[in-house]
Amino acid sequence: MSSDNTTTESATDLDVLIVGAGISGIGAACHLVREGTGLSYAILERRDAVGGTWDLFRYPGIRSDSDMLTFGFNFRPWVGTKVLADGPSIRQYVADTAEEHGVTEHIRFGRQVTKASWSTEEGRWTVEVRVGRKRETYTSRFLVGATGYYSYDQAYRPSFPGEERFQGQLVHPQFWPEDLDHAGKKVVVIGSGATAITLVPAMAPEAEHVTMLQRSPSYVMTVPADDPVASPLARLGVPQGLIYRTGRVRNIALQAAVYKLSRSRPALARKVLLAAVRRQIGPGVDMKHFTPSYDPWDERLCVVPNGDLFRVLRRGDASIVTDHIDTFTETGIRLASGEELEADIVVSATGLQIQLAGGARIEVDGQPVETRERMLYKGVLMEGVPNAVFVIGYTNASWTLKADLVSEYFCRLVKHMAAAGHDQVVAVADPDDRDDVSVMGDSMRSGYIQRGDAVMPRQGKRLPWRIRNDYLRDAPMLRRGQIADPALQFRSTKRAAAQAPISVR
Repeated sequence: MSSDNTTTESATDLDVLIVGAGISGIGAACHLVREGTGLSYAILERRDAVGGTWDLFRYPGIRSDSDMLTFGFNFRPWVGTKVLADGPSIRQYVADTAEEHGVTEHIRFGRQVTKASWSTEEGRWTVEVRVGRKRETYTSRFLVGATGYYSYDQAYRPSFPGEERFQGQLVHPQFWPEDLDHAGKKVVVIGSGATAITLVPAMAPEAEHVTMLQRSPSYVMTVPADDPVASPLARLGVPQGLIYRTGRVRNIALQAAVYKLSRSRPALARKVLLAAVRRQIGPGVDMKHFTPSYDPWDERLCVVPNGDLFRVLRRGDASIVTDHIDTFTETGIRLASGEELEADIVVSATGLQIQLAGGARIEVDGQPVETRERMLYKGVLMEGVPNAVFVIGYTNASWTLKADLVSEYFCRLVKHMAAAGHDQVVAVADPDDRDDVSVMGDSMRSGYIQRGDAVMPRQGKRLPWRIRNDYLRDAPMLRRGQIADPALQFRSTKRAAAQAPISVR
């Protein structure tokens, strides 16, 4: 283990390479520093700024779809009383966190990881990086995949019949044109998820009219724009750290309760959610547009601050249509019902293209790793892939809750290895443990989760391979659970050199 965690800009051989400088990568680096691991590290970030998702997406109104008391890091309070924060504020929060912990100087911007190869004999990862037209090579003892689970280069957008005839602008939120002017324009937003319900109220004030076109409805729940407890406490001068910690505990419990109710008593949860919508949309909007055919949390629950979506619908600045697209026309979209929607701009808010490790190729001892064929140990270590951690957040709660736990477990793991004289660890599963269920779960039918099934790792039939998506149960296991485990094989490089390479399927 290195004596400190300092690196130079030119260092290419390190203890830890973190791929991605978004909320997961910055969090991982901060934990390495805060928890005194003494490991040297660098973050490889393909973009030119910190933030990940929050630097990439620039569409109008972009905001979190999780409350900031749980979406913020557990070690650095989110300062403010907004329940859902806008994208630029989140990006600044991540950047400030990196600066505060001395992480910024460890980030190598403009570097896209294309391949990561593990050698059991050498006990190291060799990471190939593209820097513009040039190539760089890094080596490290540990690899942390903190790239999220979607492609920055390709979004999910179905091919629409007749779209080549459309004379207006057709855009995807992931690649929002900086010069797009929607003022006074007729806009159609295709989609019913978090992006669509954010875009509609954000664009409506300036547009001539905005229509949200969905194939099927989603559950939409209103949350306060400002935290009803944090706001008065802040005015009374209660320390921000205390407000954050207590509010975080409260919101974690609320998230868990809503999810548990939705899964255990779906009829009751459905009744409560639909009744709340009915009170807000007014008589001019048909409830069919907000009445899904599935149970709550079969897909991710959408939230809106202070009912902003319902407000623009009530005012008539926006409308909602539930139908299928027959074809695009020169001036808009003709629906299966025969209705035509005129449009100057069509926004395809149709989702993400799922991938793992930023699309990099992963090899172990010269053999390619098919991520779909591997399980995740405690949702952290990939079966048969030594000295590698993959950060995959929750699908039913704030991403950062799981990201923090993964980083804390990783720090505990490397300390354990240092104390025991080990420098290699690999998770090994019994083939009978494997279940053909993605780590993102089989209970949610969201489109991006279904598409992700082709690349996301599997989970097992039982612990430690089963993914519970339950923070209240994961936290004790990852923070305090015993590191030594029959499912983990520890080695030292000298001994490993005399052993056969790790077998991978």
